[in-house]
Amino acid sequence: MSGNLLSIGKSGLYAAQAGLSTTGHNITNANVAGYNRQVVVQATAPMLDTGVGFQGTGTQVSQIKRYSDEFLNTQVRNAQASKSGLDSYYAQISQIDNMLADQTAGLSPSLQSFFKGVQDMAANRASVPSRQAMLSSADTLATRFQALDSRLGEIREGVNSTIETSVTTINAYANQIAQLNEQISNFSSAGQNLPNDLLDKRDQLVMELNTHVKANVMPGDNNSLTISIGSGQPLVVGQRAFQLAAMKSPTDLTRVEVGYVTGSKVSVLADNALSGGTLGGALEFRSKTLDPAQSALGKVAIGLAVEFNNQHKLGLDQDGKPGKDFFSVAPAYVGKNINNAASSTTEVKAVVTDPSKLVDSDYKVEYSGSGYNVIRLSDNKPVLSNYTPDGNPVSIDGVDFTITGNAAAGDEFLVRPTFNGASGFNLLVKETAGIAAATPIVTSEPLNNTGTARISESKVTADFLANPTALPVTLSYDAASGDLGGFPAGMPVRVVGSDGTVTNYPAPATNVEFKAGSTYTFGGVSVTMSGTPGDKDTFKIASNSGGVGDTRNIGLLGDLQTKNIFNNGSATLQSSYAQLVSTVGNKTREVQVNGQAADALLTQTKTAAQDVSGVNLDEEATNLLKYQQAYQAAGKVMQIAGTIFDTLLSIGR
Repeated sequence: MSGNLLSIGKSGLYAAQAGLSTTGHNITNANVAGYNRQVVVQATAPMLDTGVGFQGTGTQVSQIKRYSDEFLNTQVRNAQASKSGLDSYYAQISQIDNMLADQTAGLSPSLQSFFKGVQDMAANRASVPSRQAMLSSADTLATRFQALDSRLGEIREGVNSTIETSVTTINAYANQIAQLNEQISNFSSAGQNLPNDLLDKRDQLVMELNTHVKANVMPGDNNSLTISIGSGQPLVVGQRAFQLAAMKSPTDLTRVEVGYVTGSKVSVLADNALSGGTLGGALEFRSKTLDPAQSALGKVAIGLAVEFNNQHKLGLDQDGKPGKDFFSVAPAYVGKNINNAASSTTEVKAVVTDPSKLVDSDYKVEYSGSGYNVIRLSDNKPVLSNYTPDGNPVSIDGVDFTITGNAAAGDEFLVRPTFNGASGFNLLVKETAGIAAATPIVTSEPLNNTGTARISESKVTADFLANPTALPVTLSYDAASGDLGGFPAGMPVRVVGSDGTVTNYPAPATNVEFKAGSTYTFGGVSVTMSGTPGDKDTFKIASNSGGVGDTRNIGLLGDLQTKNIFNNGSATLQSSYAQLVSTVGNKTREVQVNGQAADALLTQTKTAAQDVSGVNLDEEATNLLKYQQAYQAAGKVMQIAGTIFDTLLSIGR
């Protein structure tokens, strides 16, 4: 009996010792990230049949249980991936938001200063000081465009660095998780109990992996984990780790993309293929904010340059010569895919010619084998199919595409119409005399006219440069017919009445009716007639010679500040830039609010998980006392068994 009692006491002693060790393990690891509390689970030892009944033989440790809820852990991982992604997004977008909205460093002050210089020049009859001030403000505007674009470029380099760092870290986590899978699987296949501390370490690595990219976790064979990312790409399968690669974009060598390694092949993953975590947030920021912002800034620069140049070339400079381009218009960015056939000689060029038709989108030009297709990437809509180049540009959404050379099937190019607009915005006119402030034609009526009719100051369009009108032109009024005569014989005349009615007179226009308040247009020249003419009254349209103080064209250049240039004539330069600032600002606030919500959700899910798996030091202190008393009690049992055994021995002596 004493031997059985001794065995029972010993089993209790071992169980209490295991409880004390496990409790001490919990206490010392309470502050270790990812540690899940462990509890000793006891069971009764096998019974002993004594013939008169079954007698207990003590206790045994059946399991050291690890408290962990996979459902709650999944929620924590998802919340962590979401928060990390939003934090990454906000850290980047807040830089753009602060830059664009800055009242001193933003574009708006420079735009306003530039147009103020234009208007001051018009008000000061194009004096030399006003011309110099206008050129200075134009140069400042160009510098501001370039500085903003340069800053966006620096942010882009930061995104590239983030992608490279994240890819390296993700690969390291994948390797470590695969190694732990192997160790845990070895224990499982040998029929041993699971190593709780290794399970904790693996779960913590998976949690940390989700700070870089959202990872989907599924149970695998032998208690291993299968981890996939993106749209199902496996990252860890059992003991095998797959790898990501940071690689240059095939169509833009300055852009770092994420590739998925399969054997010796690396496939580029789309920016939207990976979500969550630092990597997913950086990719989403680049595709949804940085790229559109840089293109939108370039759009404002190109729109200003195109419209300003068009009007500037309709004027005369201080030497009486036609104006030249005032600002440079940057050509579109064209990226040739490095995987195009080596025999391909195709060149694609693109330049914005009509800002009002611009669509906020990039384009892909691809050769199908029978012709070129142009696909608008914003909606993946083909806007040109099976095109065979003829040497002439083809206009698409306000952009002229010129394609030359020979291609092989599968060749492709990326075209970003306005991406380089801000960086390529430069002042071309360097001398004050080169500012075309005057209008190339003047109008007048003789003092001996008998009527009250007046001819307005003339306006000219691009048609005046393309097909110059022989000047001077003298219009005369015939009272008998009520018509104006003297229009150039080879030119049709368009008349727009004060009520908006339009009348077209084909060439030669000999019976053009006079109507007060009507505008007469021919050969790119427009004049408005008012009053009542007398018989044989004449009105002269002549070349403007010696118009040094003429500021009519500079006045029209100043009007561009409020002209609707974009979105089919519904948005000005300022409103277009304001839309960019508003879009970025709203998105920044959205990401900030969502980040705060994600942080609160992460805190809640962590709390719920900690309620199950966390170490409560008060509880562990109670357990220490409990196991200490159990240890002492078991020791007392063994002491009593020893006393009984000694007594039995003494009786035998």
